Amino acid sequence: MVEMESSPELEAGDTIPWFELPGTDGETYTPDSFADARALVVVFTCNHCPYAKAKFELLNELSAEYDDAAIVGINPNDAAAYPDDSHERMVELVEAGTIDWDAYLRDEPQSVAASFGAVCTPDPFLFARRDDEWRLVYQGRLDDALDPDATPERYHSREAIEAILADDPIDLEWRPSRGCSIKWKDEA
Repeated sequence: MVEMESSPELEAGDTIPWFELPGTDGETYTPDSFADARALVVVFTCNHCPYAKAKFELLNELSAEYDDAAIVGINPNDAAAYPDDSHERMVELVEAGTIDWDAYLRDEPQSVAASFGAVCTPDPFLFARRDDEWRLVYQGRLDDALDPDATPERYHSREAIEAILADDPIDLEWRPSRGCSIKWKDEA
């Protein structure tokens, strides 16, 4: 397990990089699939990383708490080298209720993760709907628990979502997320 910290390439106000990815439900999703929401959390994650798994429940809670926020996981990991990150395993986790988000998507070509500049799992990006476009408003930690077994005291993701929904500015320093490195195909 290689521990990494996120390193943002997108800047505040940037539009969301386009994607068109298959979900665990058999549907294909784009950023426009979530246009009815006011906030969009895109988290690069996977099935096997202890850091990512430690945030599943928080993401489930956010998905249940906020009707105007869409929670979307994207798994870019090399499933040939890491079979637990396969699309089939993703489907199993959703069907078992372990993952209960608005969508869990597979980035098999890894091009979407690269276009976002994602480096670790989890690596969250929060967008607000502005002028019919998704604009980046926060990239960083979901909460302040940096180790998988730590208990969070502050939920950055919740604060940011609530600010968007209240039409308030997001007053959060962009602090890097920590997790396992994305398992790129050319590194396997």
